[in-house]
Amino acid sequence: METFNHKLNTYIDSWMGPRDQRVRGWLLLDNYPPTFALTVMYLLIVWMGPKYMKNRQPYSCRGLLVVYNLGLTLLSFYMFYELLTAVWHGDYNFYCQDTHSVPEVDNKIINALWWYYFSKLIEFMDTFFFILRKNFHQITFLHIYHHASMLNIWWFVMNSIPCGHSYFGASLNSFVHVAMYSYYGLSAIPAIRPYLWWKRYITQLQLVGSSRLNNKRRIF
Repeated sequence: METFNHKLNTYIDSWMGPRDQRVRGWLLLDNYPPTFALTVMYLLIVWMGPKYMKNRQPYSCRGLLVVYNLGLTLLSFYMFYELLTAVWHGDYNFYCQDTHSVPEVDNKIINALWWYYFSKLIEFMDTFFFILRKNFHQITFLHIYHHASMLNIWWFVMNSIPCGHSYFGASLNSFVHVAMYSYYGLSAIPAIRPYLWWKRYITQLQLVGSSRLNNKRRIF
């Protein structure tokens, strides 16, 4: 395994250039195979899960959904707050930011972005809850592609540009997730559903976030 990891790391380094040494030794970042293996496991569960649940009754998962979604709400808010305060006090440039500026600010950004990367692993549970509740119609190709790709994309981001302008998409997405997961968590409690006024804005936030990210990519 060490030989395989060494050869793969050598190939990755030759493809994307030198890695950022500030994330050496961080959980899951030194070698790519664990991230890839976790993605394969996710895809296997997506494939086998509906077959397993086919002749079984759906699970409610209400209590777990409340804990899971509100937990992700808090994590998303933490990431958004950490990124926003770091870029504000660190005078980060809105349009294009160097990956090496003030070390204290960069380290704060790197730490928040590692949690953002790790949150993509946690978010695999979105699909698993769909399977357990037999909401198979929500498991679309786009849904699977998004979840399977984001963990891998952010592994490469964390190894190449773990700070600098990488903060932009993560902070915007974290803000959207605060609204999204807070709604999903609270909507699992029937008595609270009539008071969740921001439901109508969730899709609009997601669309605005996507358009802003696309515009930002065109700048570069």
